[in-house]
Amino acid sequence: MHIDQIRTVYLLGIGGIGMSGLARYFQHLGCAVSGYDKTETELTKALVEEGIAVTYQDDVRELPDHLATPNEETLIIFTPAVPTDLTLKNTLIERGFTLYKRSQVLGFISASRFTIAVAGTHGKTTTSTMIAHVLKDSGYDCSAFLGGISTNYQSNVLYGDNNTVVVEADEFDRSFLTLHPNIAIVTSADADHLDIYGDAAQLVESFELFLDRVVADGIKIVKKGLPFSGDISYAKEEKADAYADNIQIKNGEFYFDYHADNLTLKDIRLGIPGLHNIENAVSAITVANLLSISGEKIIAALGTFQGVKRRFEYVVRQEDAVYIDDYAHHPEELRAFLTSMRKLYPEKKLTVVFQPHLFTRTRDFVDGFAEVLGLADTLYLMEIYPAREKPIDGVNAQWLLDKIDLEDKHILTAQQILDTVEETRPELIVTVGAGDIDRLVKPLKQLLTNA
Repeated sequence: MHIDQIRTVYLLGIGGIGMSGLARYFQHLGCAVSGYDKTETELTKALVEEGIAVTYQDDVRELPDHLATPNEETLIIFTPAVPTDLTLKNTLIERGFTLYKRSQVLGFISASRFTIAVAGTHGKTTTSTMIAHVLKDSGYDCSAFLGGISTNYQSNVLYGDNNTVVVEADEFDRSFLTLHPNIAIVTSADADHLDIYGDAAQLVESFELFLDRVVADGIKIVKKGLPFSGDISYAKEEKADAYADNIQIKNGEFYFDYHADNLTLKDIRLGIPGLHNIENAVSAITVANLLSISGEKIIAALGTFQGVKRRFEYVVRQEDAVYIDDYAHHPEELRAFLTSMRKLYPEKKLTVVFQPHLFTRTRDFVDGFAEVLGLADTLYLMEIYPAREKPIDGVNAQWLLDKIDLEDKHILTAQQILDTVEETRPELIVTVGAGDIDRLVKPLKQLLTNA
């Protein structure tokens, strides 16, 4: 595959966060881009406004005319999330087209570039976006493919004039094994995606294989305590090759010091909240230091970093109400998020709205979910978002709720949550989950700001 030969691109599952990034990238290169997705979303609407044609019917008549026969100037990309019986996909295969996964295409794009790849079962989206921002803000520059919408740039893809690319390396379906990073970061390796991997040992093995793909003179940056090692370890509040200490909260903002063999930075203000984001910042600083970006520029960039949509995102921040939305959908992500909430707002009553994501994940980590959701004062639990899965007998919201040691806990629909919030006016509320819980964000914001 020669990317520079491509003139037309068609994406199956174009509305996904990673797929839409590729759509935007190829349109930026001047290609004619179009695609299919099952449902219309804010993201697909944005693509259409940017001039990318999107259809929502699994009907052969929806395929563009130029997809009648294969040619070297046409690239077809699909996400493994689309069903195997999708008519459009199978028709293109029958017509003789070669279909490429998003991860394969990222591999093609990054093959001839200096690639900084960030992997981890959680933390990779914020960390990769933070690294990209530091490189952009400092003047070093880069291109980037991100797993979320950067608040600073209002996009999930960034375009640079140099040869450096930052890539979020996804472990799902072992996608990250298409990359050959010059710098690789691993933020975490907690058991997840066990429907794909079977057990935690195979997941760990996959991360080891990812690190093995680092080029001969490349650098491996690995969070301290993971069951594999790299060239540089990093941590917060404990010694490592690079680490943060002296962590403080001043006026609702996080400050910390950074230490490495050749660099010490004092009183760094992080533009986003969260103890876990200090850890992410340590890895981002380490990358910038390897690229010889000055400490002054690193500090300035971290202070202006605004985060990623749905990652510790302040939706409402006023005297009588604080509302934060987050993508957390694994027990350890929830633990990091809710622990930070408690540190930031120790005097406020915490209302948590949580939507579990996937029947298998809920089944595999039910005890972990039950423990961390007990950190709430009030819990509104939604039914499990199935995504690509069929229901599993006995695995449902009630099963999870019964395991949570909390008095003020309820199973509610989206509308019931809106009605309850309108009536109770919580002083501190968070929505967390990776399903369609984000549809609550706008109406909740309106309720809390218009009252």
